[in-house]
Amino acid sequence: MGFLEKYRPQLLSVLRIVIGLMILQYGMSKIFHIPYVEMFAHLPPLIIAAGTIELVGGILMIVGLFTRVVAFILSGEMAFAYWLGHVAPSGQFLPILNHGDLAVIFCFVFLYIAAAGPGSWSLDQK
Repeated sequence: MGFLEKYRPQLLSVLRIVIGLMILQYGMSKIFHIPYVEMFAHLPPLIIAAGTIELVGGILMIVGLFTRVVAFILSGEMAFAYWLGHVAPSGQFLPILNHGDLAVIFCFVFLYIAAAGPGSWSLDQK
């Protein structure tokens, strides 16, 4: 048993909250332009839909509500973003070559949360 084993439920909650804050910033930037990112200034409808998923999903991740379903949806969105936004335009599969590292990390962290659950600090646990 590792020395952090007894904190596993709390650390899972911390992971969920931090990853929720991380994805929320993308939704906020795409939908409300806060913070303003030039790349998100004029978005096609598909990316606006992705931003809406990130905005709502980020909030739900932070509070831990419908965590497993939301995490699964966000994982799928990130997989889709990787293929559509990084592989397709560049023709490169490797994340180091197509700059899709973050999409891959998001995808698998959300997939893990979908399987592991929200942790001990969540509305789902109340």
